[in-house]
Amino acid sequence: MSKAVEVKKVQVQEIAEKFQAAASVVVVDYRGLTVGQVTELRKQLREAGVEFKVYKNTLTRRAAEIANVEGINEHLTGPNAIAFSNEDVVAPAKIINEFAKKNEALEIKAGIIEGTIASLEDVKALAELPSREGLLSMLLSVLQAPVRNFALATKAVAEQKEEQGA
Repeated sequence: MSKAVEVKKVQVQEIAEKFQAAASVVVVDYRGLTVGQVTELRKQLREAGVEFKVYKNTLTRRAAEIANVEGINEHLTGPNAIAFSNEDVVAPAKIINEFAKKNEALEIKAGIIEGTIASLEDVKALAELPSREGLLSMLLSVLQAPVRNFALATKAVAEQKEEQGA
């Protein structure tokens, strides 16, 4: 077997492992972006712990079949870049969606959310969700509200008793 075939097999296996390990994947068409814009997007994604790679479509299709996510193959036409996030499900969709709003040349094609193929609309809906930290802070404020109200009511009763006793 030639060395080139071996290299491609290794790449296919690497991509398949990324598909399997990823909490979410977003496939985009980056045609029309300048080098500076792509660099800025990569920087934003890297800061969020998201890997952004460009692979040949034939290798990606084979890897998708190995990873049992072959539904993504219909979106692998033309030049594509793929964002892989192993931890935060929302981060790649949110960052890419915000970037696409400012740079119309970037086109979201599809994604994979926790092993399920996601359409463009699904990826955009995911991008509109608050971040994990935002959701946790909302939950915390909801949990704190009854305690805070109880404390305020208790304080008001105590002040009222003081006024009557004085």
